[in-house]
Amino acid sequence: MLIPLRDENPRVIIPKVTYAIVALNVVVFLLQMGVGSDPKSDLEFTLSYGLIPAAATGATSEEIVGSREEDIYKQYGKRVKLDATVHSPLITIFTSMFMHGGFMHILWNMVFIWIFADNIEGLFGHTRFLIFYLICGIGAAIAQIISDPSSFIPMVGASGAIAGVLGAYMVSFPKAKVIAFLPFFFWWGMTMRIPALFYLGFWFLIQLTNGLGTIGLDTTGGVAWFAHIGGFITGIGALYFMKALNIRRI
Repeated sequence: MLIPLRDENPRVIIPKVTYAIVALNVVVFLLQMGVGSDPKSDLEFTLSYGLIPAAATGATSEEIVGSREEDIYKQYGKRVKLDATVHSPLITIFTSMFMHGGFMHILWNMVFIWIFADNIEGLFGHTRFLIFYLICGIGAAIAQIISDPSSFIPMVGASGAIAGVLGAYMVSFPKAKVIAFLPFFFWWGMTMRIPALFYLGFWFLIQLTNGLGTIGLDTTGGVAWFAHIGGFITGIGALYFMKALNIRRI
């Protein structure tokens, strides 16, 4: 695994929106940790504000919550009444972008957005970057819904929107060097300078390979590969579309 450390691509502006996105993700995660001290409350929070594909394709809140209660009964042999309301996908498509499933999940996402988002914000300007970021998150969510429209599993994480940032970075700064660490044994390893085209292109290839490998399988959780794939492609498409609009940087 090549762990990104930084890039050799100077900032042209102070990335205020990037800082705000990182801060919001951290605040929401801390809120989740507080809720997560009670497993039942944690599950209710995730069901309420995570994006559930089946909710976008017609399943009711009662069906989704009831299904999760039945899963708990089958797994643990006890009945649990969940006090959760599955909100509209028009809401959860945004709230889910700022939720995470654990410490390593948010850590990896924040590392990637910290390294790569500042230059894309510099390319677009603050307001357009925020619009771009949200569009990428929406594209990622739609891709995941299409890949498994009947899933009752909540999708959470900034990965899809960040994947869009990575796609835009790859085509905008293909020759920029990414300083990455290749571990051999724990913290022993070597650092490498890799062109963004190869580093991010390889990252996308991994997502695509894993995503295609899940087609036809009965997956019950894990990584939302198609959100990554959809976000990456959306990022490239949104980059060219917003450039074509030829709106000044704001």
